[in-house]
Amino acid sequence: MDSIKDKTAIVGVGWTRYGSIKKPLPESQYTLACQAIMAAIEDAGLAPKDVDGVMRFNFDSNDPVRLAHSLGINLKFFGKSMYGGGGGCACVAQAAAAVYAGMADYVVAFRAISESQEVALGHFASQFAQLGGIPGSMGWIMPFGLMSPAQGAAITASTHFSRYGTTSQHMGNIAVAQRKHANQNPNAFFYDHPMTMEDYMNSPMIAEPLRLFDCCQESDGACAVIVTSEERARDLKQPPVYIMAAAQGGLWYPNSMNLLDKIADLEKDESWHLAQALYEMAGIGPRDVEVAEIYDHFTIHVLCTLESFGFCKKGEGGPFTEGGRLEWPDGELPLNPSGGNLSEAYIHGMNHVVDGVRQLRGTAPAQVKDADIVLCTSGNAVPTSGVILRR
Repeated sequence: MDSIKDKTAIVGVGWTRYGSIKKPLPESQYTLACQAIMAAIEDAGLAPKDVDGVMRFNFDSNDPVRLAHSLGINLKFFGKSMYGGGGGCACVAQAAAAVYAGMADYVVAFRAISESQEVALGHFASQFAQLGGIPGSMGWIMPFGLMSPAQGAAITASTHFSRYGTTSQHMGNIAVAQRKHANQNPNAFFYDHPMTMEDYMNSPMIAEPLRLFDCCQESDGACAVIVTSEERARDLKQPPVYIMAAAQGGLWYPNSMNLLDKIADLEKDESWHLAQALYEMAGIGPRDVEVAEIYDHFTIHVLCTLESFGFCKKGEGGPFTEGGRLEWPDGELPLNPSGGNLSEAYIHGMNHVVDGVRQLRGTAPAQVKDADIVLCTSGNAVPTSGVILRR
C-alpha cells in the first residue's frame, strides 16, 4: 500500500511567548494564532499568499476563513482535528495528507490557546451548570463526583500502582526530568524555576496519587508548523524535516474518553495500535527513536505511553524512568527536551512537534546531539495520533 512516508516535510515553525492563568498574556487567542502562524511563515521563507491550507485544533476557537482574510492566505484547504489532546499530531498528519493529495501546496497546522481568557480545561465541568445539564457520557459519571481530567488520570495511576508496584517516585522522575529540560529553554514558563524530587514530593495532592507537578499547566500561547511536499521543501529557507510516518490510532474504548480514566493494564490500547501503524509506515522500531516528544497531560499517561510504544514492557514503565534514562543530555531516551506540557506550556502538544523539528534542525534549546529520528505523540486515553520525523 502506498503511504506518505517521506513525501512531505515540515519547513517552518513558529511559536509565541507563553503565559498561564495566574500570569496571563494580554493577547487574545486570535492574536496569538496570528503571531504563531506568521512566525512559521517567515521561518519557512514564504509569504502569506503562498499558504493555501489551514488545519486547526478542534478546541481552537479561531475560524480559518477569518485567519486567511486577516493574514492574506489563499484558502484552498481547511480542516480541524478531533478528540482533544489526541488530535494534536492529527493536525500535522492531515496537513501532510492534504499536501500529498494535491489539495494544497503549503498547509499551516496550528494550536492557539488562552485559558486565562476562554475555557480553562482543568475546570470545564463547572461550565455545565450554565448549560442546565451534563451532556453525553459525562452525565453518567459527573453526578458521582468524577469531575475533572485529573481525577480520571488518578484512577489510572492508582491501578498502575496497585497492579505493577509503580510509585510516586517513578512519576516524579518524569516531572523532574522535564523541569530540568525547561530550565534550558528560555521560552518555557518554568525556565527559571528549578525543581527537585523533594519539591515534587512536597507539592499538593490534586487527586491521589497525582500531585500538582504530575499535572500539565493551564496556559496561554500558540504554536504553528508549515507542511509542504518534499519537492518544494528542497528549495526553501530551512532544512526540511521529513514526515516519516503519520497515523491516528485507537480501536476500542471501554473507558470514558472524556475524563482520561485509562485502563492501565490493557495490553493493546489506543497508543499500542498507533505505535504499530507508525513503526510499520516508518520502517523502524522503538530502538531507532532518539528523542521522545510524548504528550504529557499527566505523568501517568507518559508512563503508559512508554509501555505502549515498546520502550519497555507493560507494567515496567516505572522502573524505566529510573537512572536518568529520560534526562537530557546523557539519558538513553531524552523526554520532551523543551519541557513539554508539564514545564514549557500546555499548547495541546503542538509545542512537542515544534521542538521535534528544532531537534532535527540542531537548533533546540536542549539539543540532543546528532538527533536523526524523533517520535511525537498526542494524548492517550482518547482516540490519538502521532508522527515520526527525521532529518
